Amino acid sequence: MMAAAPLTKPGSSSQVRIIHVPRYRVLIHNDDANSMEHVVRSLIRVFKFSEETAVRIMLEAHSEGVALCTVEPLEQAEHHRDQLISFSLIATIEPE
Repeated sequence: MMAAAPLTKPGSSSQVRIIHVPRYRVLIHNDDANSMEHVVRSLIRVFKFSEETAVRIMLEAHSEGVALCTVEPLEQAEHHRDQLISFSLIATIEPE
């Protein structure tokens, strides 16, 4: 995600500085404690994913051990990780 910030006073020149906002991956990890149905329901509640997307992510975590849910700014990634943890899932974030 990028935001533009003017380098000069309004009306002088058209130079613009690009600011890059660091982004973070929200990852869900496979575990032996939660049912597949619980993981799918949790992904739908936290991310508002379609059932198809939630099932795809759950199956990837199940088969690969970890799956990418989304990439977003740090504060939002921390919030989503914490929500997943509140549903008893194993979730982490890492820089993109």
